[in-house]
Amino acid sequence: MLDVAVIDDPAAAAVALGPVRSRLLAELAEPASAATLAHRMGIARQKINYHLHALEAHNLIEVADKRQWGGLTERRMVATAASYVVSPAAMGPVAADPAKSADRLSASYLIALAARAIREVSNLLRRSQEVDKRLASLSVDTEIHFKSASDRADFTRELTTFVAGLAARYHDPVSPGARPHRVLILAHPLPAEQPASKPS
Repeated sequence: MLDVAVIDDPAAAAVALGPVRSRLLAELAEPASAATLAHRMGIARQKINYHLHALEAHNLIEVADKRQWGGLTERRMVATAASYVVSPAAMGPVAADPAKSADRLSASYLIALAARAIREVSNLLRRSQEVDKRLASLSVDTEIHFKSASDRADFTRELTTFVAGLAARYHDPVSPGARPHRVLILAHPLPAEQPASKPS
């Protein structure tokens, strides 16, 4: 089972986003049969089977094992991932795209950058899995409590200067084997209801 699977097919996204089917995906973090799911969710087994077939057709679940009960074969299904993300690619030509935003300081531009990262990294991850190779990536996630807007502005200026200098130091577009990497730095206020954690 993958930690995270990215759904980039519009039909698969439509299947996964149905309330009953998304609940089934959550229930199938561990293998279960249609009969077990029907009892657990209070839904007729025939309807459960209908939804399971739709999920299986889009590779969102798979057969974990089969059991013989008398003359019948019972299949236990399991989700193909612990969680799922719908890629902007599933939206086709209306997908978020940083190139469509003129204001690089807007929240819309930040969202478009994050959407592009999901699209690009999911494609790279799929290719690395096909060749059984680990995808080299880096993530930094921390929280900062700014005491004032001026402190936030000073931090932004210092960070920009530092990153620009670091990029200039290591950027080498001419050496044989040099491979371009995308570096994103995003910052936004935390939602009020989210408890703050200590910086790491």
